[in-house]
Amino acid sequence: MEHEDKDQSIIAHLEELRSTILRCLIAIAVVLPFVFYFSGDILDYLTKLTIGKNDITLNYFAPMEVFILQLKLSLLIDAVICFPYIVKNLWDFILPALYDNERKFIKNIVLSSSFLFTFGVLFCLFVIIPMIINFGISFSRSEIHAVFGISNVINLALNMALVFGLMFQIPLIVNMLIRWDIVSYEDISQYRPYVVVALLIFSALLTPPDIVSQVFLFTPTYLLFELGLLFSKKKNLND
Repeated sequence: MEHEDKDQSIIAHLEELRSTILRCLIAIAVVLPFVFYFSGDILDYLTKLTIGKNDITLNYFAPMEVFILQLKLSLLIDAVICFPYIVKNLWDFILPALYDNERKFIKNIVLSSSFLFTFGVLFCLFVIIPMIINFGISFSRSEIHAVFGISNVINLALNMALVFGLMFQIPLIVNMLIRWDIVSYEDISQYRPYVVVALLIFSALLTPPDIVSQVFLFTPTYLLFELGLLFSKKKNLND
């Protein structure tokens, strides 16, 4: 009887998980047409944001190129819009299995991670991408003109924004490693040179194959690593 109750409990949890995932997918499917309707305006704004005040025109080289680009952009924005609803459903699913202190800890982690990710994306779009575009345009001459494809520029912006959002989790990761006693503040401070090498490797792997993008990613990421260390040190002193 106990074995049957356990099997039924597992089946009930799987059914609840299936319902949770289904609700999230339905929300994404419902919002997508509305987002796609405005995707042209969003693409125009993103284009103006990336090229700034530079007098250049973005070109496309295939009949369906802009349509596919707008669809990708719509899916991304759709996921961002539905993110709070998705998190709420996932939270409601795991909440009964957590203790009060675990609920508070996970809630703080989710809020901090979301803030850092959003800040990283916005920092990339408003600061880093225009700098990369300006750097590329600086090589144009009277005999050499910059001709940019819209897919290259927008895909670069979206991919870099995602990478920056992920790499901006570094302070949170550092703080969690020290808080959970996986590594001590002294140890991670001592291994700074190895951290620098690791961040350089990650920057090279996660960015296009040019030194400018790699430096633009490495510099704020390393500063965030130091910020995470500083925050952890102050917390340790307070404890």
